[in-house]
Amino acid sequence: FQVFKIEVLMSGRKHFVEKRYSEFHALHKKLKKFIRTPEIPSKHVRNWIPKVLEQRRQGLELYLQTVILENEELPKIFLDFLNVRHVPTLPKAESCG
Repeated sequence: FQVFKIEVLMSGRKHFVEKRYSEFHALHKKLKKFIRTPEIPSKHVRNWIPKVLEQRRQGLELYLQTVILENEELPKIFLDFLNVRHVPTLPKAESCG
């Protein structure tokens, strides 16, 4: 299985969390109950094709960034997903494969 390493930069501090696609999908299902969510990349892809994997990675990165940009207050489940305890200012999310 593939793991996505997410770089979280907050208040000048950086940490990383690693999540599988299934964890993103579970987050998406929960978030939909509270906020308008962007599209999440397709669940069904051929995992062995590098180009497809890169598209999925970029899609998940865009997903996180869109949730952050479009919501003044981020739901606790989203913050927990990124392992963030409290939000003094808006965080910036970047991910790397």
